[in-house]
Amino acid sequence: MNKYVIVFSKNGYVKYISHLDMQRLFARAFRRCGLELQYSQGFNPHPKMSIAQPLSLGYSAKGEFIEFETKAAYSSDVLIGKLQETMPAGIELIRCGVIPEDSKSLAASIEYAEYTVDIPVAYYEKDYQKVADDFLWQKQILAEKRQKKTKKMVETDIRSKIRAITTAPDEDDKLTLKMTLDCGSHSNVSPELVLTSFMKFAAFDCPRYEIEVSRDKLGLPLDYAIEWM
Repeated sequence: MNKYVIVFSKNGYVKYISHLDMQRLFARAFRRCGLELQYSQGFNPHPKMSIAQPLSLGYSAKGEFIEFETKAAYSSDVLIGKLQETMPAGIELIRCGVIPEDSKSLAASIEYAEYTVDIPVAYYEKDYQKVADDFLWQKQILAEKRQKKTKKMVETDIRSKIRAITTAPDEDDKLTLKMTLDCGSHSNVSPELVLTSFMKFAAFDCPRYEIEVSRDKLGLPLDYAIEWM
């Protein structure tokens, strides 16, 4: 078994491609460049390939993971160079590595995610770091979330899943938020819930479509072994 991971970024129009369509896009790309994937057993075999964590539609990304198994061993020149040629504009393959055979899947191992949020308000309008600190000082941060089964809206406390929020000006002196949030199968919070709650707390009046969000990093445990090529 040959198990690999590729780190890729996602920008431009491809940020509007859904998670399932991204999976299909990569599957077609593997076929086009002749990389033979391993397939599952059974009546409906499918390629052993998955993007580690879904990304909200409209978000750009700087360090997403796709893990996959191949029938043969490949070099980084093939995995990055040859595969990049089949990719649409907006997807850049950054690096690749080998995942040891006995390692858990990336999806089951990710612990947190880091986001950059660009908000079109003047950074020096007020002390936004104090606003962020006051936001995090709350014992509870209640957000409305739709239940998957009943489709009903319920309030849930998301405070324990927010690790950090810091603020800084961007190059145009607009407000940039850096958010570190729980992400993965063990604990997870939608960045949209956090952003909506923060905007309400900070009394922002800018429309949501003017706010840009990027997922910069998916955090793995320190002892998770990837042999980068």
